[in-house]
Order: sequence, then structure tokens, then C-alpha cells
Amino acid sequence: MKFEEHAAKPLLARHGIAVPKGALAKTPDEAAAAAAGIGPVVVKAQVPTGKRGKAGGIKLAATPDDARRHAGSIIGMDIAGHKVEKVLIEEQMPIGRELYAAVLNDPESKGPLVVFSTEGGMDVEEVAATAPDKLLRKPVDIRRGFPRADADALVRGQGLGAAESAVADALEKLYAAYAAFDAELLEINPLIVTQDQRVVALDCKFVMDDSAVIRQRDIAGAGTPDRLTGLEARAKRAGLKYIELDGDVGVLANGAGLTMTTMDVVRHHGGRPANFLEIGGESYTQARPALELLLSKPGIKSLVINFCGAFARTDVMTQGVIEAIEALQPKLPIFFSVSGTGEEEAIKLLRERLGVTPLATMDEASKAAVDAAR
Repeated sequence: MKFEEHAAKPLLARHGIAVPKGALAKTPDEAAAAAAGIGPVVVKAQVPTGKRGKAGGIKLAATPDDARRHAGSIIGMDIAGHKVEKVLIEEQMPIGRELYAAVLNDPESKGPLVVFSTEGGMDVEEVAATAPDKLLRKPVDIRRGFPRADADALVRGQGLGAAESAVADALEKLYAAYAAFDAELLEINPLIVTQDQRVVALDCKFVMDDSAVIRQRDIAGAGTPDRLTGLEARAKRAGLKYIELDGDVGVLANGAGLTMTTMDVVRHHGGRPANFLEIGGESYTQARPALELLLSKPGIKSLVINFCGAFARTDVMTQGVIEAIEALQPKLPIFFSVSGTGEEEAIKLLRERLGVTPLATMDEASKAAVDAAR
């Protein structure tokens, strides 16, 4: 779950990281009133995406009238597919230096990663590409945490002068907030050092682990749920785990890992998966709505069905799919891969009911579906 800037910054403040004075406005008049109580402000579009400034969604306003005018032009904008419905009116800060700080889930170390750079205000991807030595990383052992000594070591020698201690303090607090709020990403870009040596979070990006919503109820209401496509919303209502993609090879498998592996094999053979959809042991009862969902996607040209049984029996899963195919009579080519518990019975069912024989491996079935889509 993503949190817009206005909802993320108070979470930083709860952990002692300084943020600018600000107020949320949904109309130009509200923007002007907020600016009247703050002084010179920045008018910032509030949408759950980056690059707002490049899209024209961030403007400086010296007066309340300026704030009203800028809010009027920003509210209603479309930024990366998100309609702007509100703006953050925030005090202008005397920027002395811009830094970058983040804590994120790191697939390499399989744990949290603290990232720091003196090249704040830029896209982190650009820093990684043009000045990789400026992007400092510290993997964190969650059993040990991120103590102040680690924060001090990360910022030492970076030319921060008198602000070094305050920057290290902000990093330590940033990790504490990341852990407390079950974050997948907590990023400040830029983290500024003001001309009078204060350290302030000028922006904030916060993505919370969806699985943590149940224990983060006090903040979850401020988040912005991911937008669902029509098919994804339909899948959610049906209790199916479905993600719509832009390809033409439909994928149906049991288990998230097997589904993602099948998608990878489709890509390996030059194909484009049309979806993620796994139905696991529920395939006997969920096969028909799952197949209806797959067939409803425009442009789908073939389908690969991959079942691997351990505790779940592949013949039971296959029977559910066969009944769905018999009922729906799809016209596109379908390729099966079946292995594991119950595979002999499953293969017999496919031959007798549908007149097809599964391919020997997932690789062969995926390649056949890619070739058919072409």
C-alpha cells in the first residue's frame, strides 16, 4: 500500500524526523487560506507516484494568491494516470544541501537495506548509473537492527561538516520508522540540510507491506490502495489472486512460486505473459471463474496450465479445469504440464475427456503456448 506525501510525513514526525509545516488543500481557496497562515509555500500535487515536479505538479508560491492560482492549475491534472484531487501546501525551506536516505527490502541480502547518498534531489536510478560510488548501502541484520554506530559509520567522511551527527540521527530514526510501520520502502528525497544546519525531510515516499494492514489499522486508512483494473477487481470479488499484464499468453498454475516460474519460462521463450493467476488447491471449485477471467482479457492467444502436486493432487486440480473447459468451450489453444501427486490419473483424465496429452515439462508447455500465440 502506497502513502502519499501528506500521509507519509507525519509518520516520520512521530519518530522525531523534522518535516516542514504544511496543510492539505482540496480547493484553490483552501490552498490560499493555508498559505496565508504559513507564508511562502510550495504547492505539491498529492498522488501516489513520483516525478511530480517534472509533470508540473510542484510550484513555488510567494503569496496566498500565488498558492490559489497554482492549486487551481494543479488540481485536476493527470500525473502518470493519477488524477490530482488535493495539494499539500508546505512552507518553503532555506535549502543548503540535498541528501538522499532510504530503507528498503533488499532481495540480495534478504533483509532491510539502508541507503544514503549526498546526491539528493536526483532520481536514485540516475545516481546509481552516473555516480555509483555516491550511493552508500548498509544491509541490516533484523536481529541486531540499525544502531547509531552504523548510522555514524555510513555518513562519516561524506563532507557533512557540522550536520554529520544530525544526519546520522535521521538515518537511525528512519530505520526505526521503517520497522515500526512494516514498510517495504521508506524514502526521503531530498533529506535537506538547511542553511541554518537543520536536517529536514523535504519529501517522503512510503510503501507499506499489504500483509501488515491488519496490524497497522491506525495508519492504513491514510494509505492509497493500488488501483485495480476491471479484471483485477472482478478477480478480487471472486477471491482469486490475479494480476493483469500486457501479454497474450495466459498463465494458470497452482502456487505463487510455480506461477511466477511459468511466467519466467514464457518470457525466456520470447513470449509475453497475459497475467498472474494461481488457484492452488482451490482449483477444483475455482477453475471455472478463473478460466472465465483469463478468457475475458482482450488479445489473449494461448494458455499454459501448469500443475505440480505435492500435498495437493494434480488429478483433482485437473478435473476442475477439465469441467471448466467443457463448460466454456474456449477456442484458443491450451497446453498442459502436469507432474507430481496424482499425475497418472490427471494425464488419463486429459486424454479421455479433452483428447489432449500434457507436454513432458513446463518448459515444453510454455514454449508451445508462446509459439501458438505467434
